[in-house]
Amino acid sequence: MAARKSSAKDRPSYRCTECGWSTAKWLGRCPECQAWGTVEEVGAAPGVRTTAAGRVSTPALPIGQVDARQAQARSTGVDELDRVLGGGLVPGAVVLLAGEPGVGKSTLLLDVAAKAAAPAHRTLYVTGEESASQVRMRADRIGALDDDLFLAAETDLSAVLGHLDAVQPSLLVMDSVQTVASPEIDGAPGGVSQVREVAGALIRASKERGMATLLVGHVTKDGTIAGPRLLEHLVDVVLHFEGDRHARLRLVRGVKNRYGTTDEVGCFELHDEGIVGLADPSGLFLTRRDEPVPGTCLTVTLEGRRPLVAEVQALTVDSQIPSPRRTTSGLETSRVSMMLAVLEQRGRISALGKRDIYSATVGGVKLTEPAADLAVALALASAASDTPLPQNLVAIGEVGLAGEVRRVTGVQRRLAEAARLGFTHALVPTDPGRVPAGMRVKEVADVGEALRTLPRLSGGGRRSDGGREERPGRAEREEPVRGGR
Repeated sequence: MAARKSSAKDRPSYRCTECGWSTAKWLGRCPECQAWGTVEEVGAAPGVRTTAAGRVSTPALPIGQVDARQAQARSTGVDELDRVLGGGLVPGAVVLLAGEPGVGKSTLLLDVAAKAAAPAHRTLYVTGEESASQVRMRADRIGALDDDLFLAAETDLSAVLGHLDAVQPSLLVMDSVQTVASPEIDGAPGGVSQVREVAGALIRASKERGMATLLVGHVTKDGTIAGPRLLEHLVDVVLHFEGDRHARLRLVRGVKNRYGTTDEVGCFELHDEGIVGLADPSGLFLTRRDEPVPGTCLTVTLEGRRPLVAEVQALTVDSQIPSPRRTTSGLETSRVSMMLAVLEQRGRISALGKRDIYSATVGGVKLTEPAADLAVALALASAASDTPLPQNLVAIGEVGLAGEVRRVTGVQRRLAEAARLGFTHALVPTDPGRVPAGMRVKEVADVGEALRTLPRLSGGGRRSDGGREERPGRAEREEPVRGGR
């Protein structure tokens, strides 16, 4: 019996190097993160332990006697980041900012570190990816110099903790958590055990000192945060920094926030002099032109709770190959394909099936919500009929496979944003609610009704057997959108 207990105690355990999930037997695929070949042996499974009661650090108090002033947020100096955080950084909060390489994470946090620095609130910026001189050069370029901003280049956890004792900062910026390692833990920097130990030590230091901490995290090839998922559970706030490196727009999106909502999105513009917050970014997503162009339609998307006016563009050309091309940029290919099928079957536009279709957005914005379906459908119909839409028109609504235009959330906020920017006409689903003054709204129940509202698009581009385009005659055309409810 003793030998049997000994063998059970010394039985090895296995752990996934990607997410940290552990098991008593080896598996080829981790059931937690679905990664192949990441389960490795880590040694004997620990026995069951019990912990005796000990001294408490602070006595328990009635919740009404707890001082809530210690959890008041302090502004970072960057309004767009404060919007996402819910007002600013709470003392002792740990924020994880993740994003692809080169998207501008270090530039943003260096600007935050400089603006948050004050004589009574020192800031410590620790870099593990660059030298101190390289960070200084970036600070000169973006104007992020301050006497209360301290800079250190360290990759050893004990050295980082030593800097905390020496500087006594109110804000710590760690760039990045995957580059720091503890000499007491086996494994290379960035591994599961190292990331867990480094993050745990910095979180404990933040809570004990009342120091806000900003951690930079790497992402994997599929866009998820690298390292164990335990890291996302330990921190207080998880932010994703998104953006196309070929575009100026950058978005900070909240994924988790213990101190505020996750419905807010911060908009930034990246340029040579640094990164600047955009309180009104709609202008980046519109093309200024004197005359309307076929194949363009405007819509209003919601990024979090913020409405943004965006432009959808479409182009159709005769295909030279048996299988016509379907190319998208900033739009979901599946949604565009569905709109093509709906237009052909429900809108009676048969010229799209054998033509190359190109669709895109302006300014690098990505439209993933279904509220842009109606704008995509109208842009495709406009391109097929070579007929421009009115410049003062916006289209909002989700389109189903039956051709119906469904309601979407936040219609009133979307219309208010469109009216603020000077748009006067809108196509929306039925029962949109209160309409802003000066905005003429046409309620449409399906795609066919939307095309009939713009009669030059209805049946536009349909070809007869002879291949000639049949367009409505002068007597068949109606006036463009008149609006009115």
